[in-house]
Amino acid sequence: VQLQASGGGLVQAGGSLRLSCATPGLTFSRHTIGWFRQAPGKEREFVAGINWGGATTHYADSAKGRFAISRDNAKNTAYLQMNSLKPDDTAIYYCAAATNRKVGAAFRVTTGYDYWGQGTQVTVSS
Repeated sequence: VQLQASGGGLVQAGGSLRLSCATPGLTFSRHTIGWFRQAPGKEREFVAGINWGGATTHYADSAKGRFAISRDNAKNTAYLQMNSLKPDDTAIYYCAAATNRKVGAAFRVTTGYDYWGQGTQVTVSS
């Protein structure tokens, strides 16, 4: 199973993008979804996560108040709405899926996810 992240692009600082994560072949409604990002020369870092039904979400401090994660179980797709983008948000964004529900800091652990997508590039110009 490989997830398919899309929606990246080039945007000016202050702009918005919505990333999508399609999950062909996955029992989507029974997977936690996480978004991560990796900038050149940096470690992959957690951005946001959402549990099975969508009632529980978790955000990195850098994303709080600017990003919103959501999911549409009928479409087997998760989303990351990113507003007020900054040049520091420039990175490749990856979505990931986990079979277990997560709470709090457990969302942030990359090894806790079973499936990953190929990533989509987000570039924010100043």
